[in-house]
Amino acid sequence: MDDGREDAAEPSGRETVATALLRFFKYQVYQVRSAAEAMPEDKYSYRPGGGSFEGQKPGFGPAEMRSFAEQVEHVACSNFTFAAEFDSETPPEQRHVGESSSAKTKSELLADLCGSFAAVERSLAATSEKNMLEPVEGRPTTRLTLATVVVWHAADHYGQMVVYLRLNGIVPPSSRPNPPQLPDT
Repeated sequence: MDDGREDAAEPSGRETVATALLRFFKYQVYQVRSAAEAMPEDKYSYRPGGGSFEGQKPGFGPAEMRSFAEQVEHVACSNFTFAAEFDSETPPEQRHVGESSSAKTKSELLADLCGSFAAVERSLAATSEKNMLEPVEGRPTTRLTLATVVVWHAADHYGQMVVYLRLNGIVPPSSRPNPPQLPDT
């Protein structure tokens, strides 16, 4: 199973900045993807508690709680944005954080999610001791800091997705005694 844990014992003498970042990121990839796979398509529109912030728009983010589909879409669009920032590029059309993508069905959203994780993995793989402290063009941060934000962001949304799953009576795959493998993408 490639849940990011199996290579945790890699000897430190062979580890690089990229392998360290990718090891932890791949664990988040497994968690988010397995949660997205576990939610039935008819529950992708689920939004806990009606989703309202009782008329109070937060200082950032949406004015109401995201549906499960919107959680998946947000992670995918954020990943495409992060990957573009790493590479000083523009995110693909309709794949920029804050924009709504054209993906609407579970399979379309999963395809975007997988593509976004692959884009981030390529960017993380290009991180080295030489460039990890270089500034990211257009941002007041370094590649290493952005990499930690990428891992944190996936973990943050995974935590929210877990709540959505549990509220629908679904045990998250990574919480099961024998976590299932993910289908190849």
